[in-house]
Amino acid sequence: MKLFRWGSPGLEKPGIVDSDGSLRDLSAHIDDLGPSTISPDLFERIGMLELASLPQLNSSVRMGSCVNRPSKFICIGLNYSDHAAETGAEIPAEPILFGKAASAVAGPNDDLRLPPGSKATDWEVELGVVIGRTAKLVSEENVSDYIAGYCVVNDYSERDYQLSGTGQWIKGKSYDGFGPIGPWLVTPDEIGDVHNLPMWLEVNGRRYQDGNTQTMIFKVPELLAYVSRFMTLEPGDVISTGTPPGVGLGQKPPTYLRDGDVVELSISGLGKQRQEIIGT
Repeated sequence: MKLFRWGSPGLEKPGIVDSDGSLRDLSAHIDDLGPSTISPDLFERIGMLELASLPQLNSSVRMGSCVNRPSKFICIGLNYSDHAAETGAEIPAEPILFGKAASAVAGPNDDLRLPPGSKATDWEVELGVVIGRTAKLVSEENVSDYIAGYCVVNDYSERDYQLSGTGQWIKGKSYDGFGPIGPWLVTPDEIGDVHNLPMWLEVNGRRYQDGNTQTMIFKVPELLAYVSRFMTLEPGDVISTGTPPGVGLGQKPPTYLRDGDVVELSISGLGKQRQEIIGT
């Protein structure tokens, strides 16, 4: 199933895409899609509904993030071999973890206002993994029991914030709007091989990123098991699994976002995002 959240910021309601691609309102049956509601039981209840009987929504409704305010937004650095090569970095021996603030979460088509004094705001199309139940010290063999679904993430980064001064990644990754999630939370049964998904990102119609999850260094089972060694993952948490080559930092010369730019991105089966860039 493809689930989403729709409506004005802060007032979003849950929805589902039916077999014909129509948007349906789920709010009479579930309260939200987030830490307090995501569970195996929730998906079972939704699966029993007759979708054609649900109110149909206008296709132009605003999409919110497909998960409401995750308690943790964990990201994986340099997890694509071809992206590591473009940055000149060595292949990491184990996953590189960092976080984005939950306040960075945004809808997939919301405008992005650049941070004050931004010189180097960059883009990164990424596969997001949404946690479906509490996960602690999980084995790789059992990871599928803990995944609610997958989504598109744009891991925006202000490279000057990230790399200058003390060089803390979280500073460059956490500005408001730097984590668009969605449009859909897609359950694993609809995805097939999650490690063979084409993905792309364009700025003003020029394709910069054109990759595939095949080139991930650490695959989803290893990542989820690894993260769960260091922290308890909770329902609604998001793990953003890294990006393929083509980021602005890797261009010659480096290319960054400016007022008026339009960013579009997609992962096969998970939907498309579009953000217009607004100056500070």
